Amino acid sequence: MTQQSTADHRILPLLPFQYPRVLSIAGSDSGGGAGIQADLKTFSALGCFGMTAITALTAQNTCGVVAIHAVPAEMLAQQIDAVVGDIGVDAVKIGMLHDPKVVRVVAQAIERYRWPLVVLDPVMVASSGDRLIVQETIAVLVAELFPLVTVITPNLDEAALLLGRVLEVEAQLAAAAHDLMLLGAPAVLLKGGHLHGEVVVDMLLQPGQKLLRMASRRIASPNTHGTGCTLSSAIACYLALDHDLSEAVQMARSYVYQAIMQGADVRTGHGHGPLNHAFAPMLMQKLPIPPAA
Repeated sequence: MTQQSTADHRILPLLPFQYPRVLSIAGSDSGGGAGIQADLKTFSALGCFGMTAITALTAQNTCGVVAIHAVPAEMLAQQIDAVVGDIGVDAVKIGMLHDPKVVRVVAQAIERYRWPLVVLDPVMVASSGDRLIVQETIAVLVAELFPLVTVITPNLDEAALLLGRVLEVEAQLAAAAHDLMLLGAPAVLLKGGHLHGEVVVDMLLQPGQKLLRMASRRIASPNTHGTGCTLSSAIACYLALDHDLSEAVQMARSYVYQAIMQGADVRTGHGHGPLNHAFAPMLMQKLPIPPAA
């Protein structure tokens, strides 16, 4: 591959539109159901242009995680700088961050580029139950990254690791969301999908607003691998498309619900299969380029 010179950029014509640009900073799932693979499928399905900065390579499938190979922090920083310096970013989704150096690279990027729309899915436990993060990293994540993002989207297992207590019933969710905000997160979407029952309940808490309870019927399907990655990516897309956080979360939940529903009867692998991200893909959206861009 040859590098394009800066002179090449100067002769390109000035065009009036750009795609909504969404960057995923996350791990790669070789099975294609979660991680950056799920993120890119979601971005495309919702009419956004997706970019990636890979934090780790995983060997995994529908049955579980076999191995994890970390990408050096320096390489992660170069990926971020390469796409931001050329293409630009409207919203960011952050997933698996495996060690403190990687967390700090991401925090520094948010501050350097002043990204206003950042969705952090604090990926700590895989769908199979495999733990993907060490305690030292959790402490740095909370202290240095939580205050810089727009919203965090932990599931109950991740919230339990963050708060040091088990969450087993819906009545515990409101207090847990408040306590997560006390850790420094500007807003919290606490996902209750791991609770038992026929209804899935999520809670969105934002400063100065009433706690928003969102409920949907549970879909009977083993194909839920990558649900959290897909939800956080969809939220980032809708934020990039100029919806406020409450709208973005509710629209993203609807997209995920339909993606699960449309893939519920399909067998992929021998474990937890993926969602049907492309059940109703949108055309790529075109946004006017601001005059100062």
